[in-house]
Amino acid sequence: MDPIIIFRHVDCEGPGYLGRVLEDRGLPWRMVRVDAGEPVPRQPRASGLVFMGGPMSVNDDLPWVRDELALIEAGAASGVPLLGHCLGGQLIARALGAEVTANGVKEIGWHEVTVAGHGEPWLAGIPERFPAFHWHGETFGLPAGAQLLFASAHCPHQGFAVDDTVLALQFHVEMTAALVREWIERYRQELTTAAGSPAVQSPDAMTARLESRIDALHEVADALYGRWLAAVARRG
Repeated sequence: MDPIIIFRHVDCEGPGYLGRVLEDRGLPWRMVRVDAGEPVPRQPRASGLVFMGGPMSVNDDLPWVRDELALIEAGAASGVPLLGHCLGGQLIARALGAEVTANGVKEIGWHEVTVAGHGEPWLAGIPERFPAFHWHGETFGLPAGAQLLFASAHCPHQGFAVDDTVLALQFHVEMTAALVREWIERYRQELTTAAGSPAVQSPDAMTARLESRIDALHEVADALYGRWLAAVARRG
C-alpha cells in the first residue's frame, strides 16, 4: 500500500500518539516537514493524508498553505482519507468550502468536549463527555455535507466528519505527556499574553494528573484513529 503522508508545520507539533498507532499497526507512513521547506506534493498519491497543527492561520498568505489546500481538494475529489488536527482540521474545512475565523476566546489546556453527533458511526466507543487538550485561537465552520461530531463550551465546532473518509478535529487528540510539556515551554509567552481568557489554563493546571489525562485521551484517539484507518485500509 502507498504510505500515509503526514504534514508537519512546526517542529514541536509532529504526529505524536498517531505515530505510535501507525507503528504498532505496521502501517507505512512518511512525514513532509513543511517547516523545514520540504515541498507539498501536487498529487494525493497516498493511502491517507494527515495534517498536523501549528501556530499559523489558514488565512495567512503562505505558499504552503495554498499548496496544502489544493492537495486537500484533490484528495477529497479522489476519495483519499483525510485527517486534520487543529490547524490541520481548519485546513480541511477551508479546502472544502467553509470559513475559518477567530474563536470567541483562546482555548488552551484541558477542557471538556461533548459528543454532538449522536448515532454517528464515527462516535462508536467514545464517551458522551471527555476532557481533551486544546490550543487554538481560531475555529472552523462546517463544510457542506459535514456531520458535526464534537462541541465544547468555548467552541461549538470541535470536530466534523464527511462520509467515512474525512475527519477534522479542533482539539488535539494526538497529544503525549512529552508534547504537553514541550508546548508549555515553547509557547510560554502566549500563555502569559492570553492569561485573561476564561479558557486558558496555567502550566500547573495543564500538567496536573497529566499521565491519567493522556491515557484517557488515548482511548478516544484509538476509537477515532481506528475508524479513520479502516477507510485507509479499504483504499489500500
